[in-house]
Amino acid sequence: MTSITIQPQHKDKIVAQQQALQDPNWVRWGLIFIALSFITLFICGPLFLVIYQALSKGLTAYWTALSEPDTLSAIKLSFFVALVTVPLNTVFGVTAAWAITRFDFKGKSLLTTLIDLPFSVSPVISGLIFVLLFGAQGWFGEWLVEHDIKIIFAVPGIILATLFITFPFVARQLIPLMQEMGNQEEEAALSLGASGWKAFWAVTIPNIKWALLYGVLLCNARAMGEFGAVSVVSGHIRGMTNTLPLHVEVSYNDYDVVGAFASASILAALAIVTLILKTILEWKQAKR
Repeated sequence: MTSITIQPQHKDKIVAQQQALQDPNWVRWGLIFIALSFITLFICGPLFLVIYQALSKGLTAYWTALSEPDTLSAIKLSFFVALVTVPLNTVFGVTAAWAITRFDFKGKSLLTTLIDLPFSVSPVISGLIFVLLFGAQGWFGEWLVEHDIKIIFAVPGIILATLFITFPFVARQLIPLMQEMGNQEEEAALSLGASGWKAFWAVTIPNIKWALLYGVLLCNARAMGEFGAVSVVSGHIRGMTNTLPLHVEVSYNDYDVVGAFASASILAALAIVTLILKTILEWKQAKR
């Protein structure tokens, strides 16, 4: 059995190359310090401030603020909007990802571009678009008034605005994964006699389940926390069209600091839960 000896000059060259690829300690620790400082200043600090202000007058005042009718109405409306928009966007995301990754058709690139549209359009502008379409002076306003259908300054408008803002999240998580996976497994299942629906549930869904759950999680977090588009179409009617983020603004403008931060603490708790679940799903997806 022969052994390979490395000449001293070759060893020095290898060591020099390894050192060239490594940053000095002061650079690494400096970058870590900057990153941790930003996280502490802009994430942990505000989060601590929300909790501190919410509990500044004790637990009794905190629970009293959360049990007010307007607060409960805002919480219920936020959960209701998420309950409607998240399943619809999940169905759209899976459908769009399947169509884009499994079929070739005219307008495929346009569809992919339109899916990213909410990422490039300001939420306030998207809300204004719905006002111009369905408002009293909008394109369909006269017809809606004649048929006693109210969309703007009502719950349907909030749902439409939230749908528009959140519909890319599921599709954008699935499209790259399904493109990387290819369709060999589905074709194998079909060749063995499985129906298209059976292949979808038995082959496709297990392969994309973690990415799907990740997209649903992000979609739900955005639906619960959306402010800009919802603010334009809601009308800020207390107890009727104020979602939780809007209720936080209204309470703060009324100098109800405890009420504002108590409501904000719910959103902060949602953010923490989302972060924890996001980390778990990322780990599951990487393991997969």
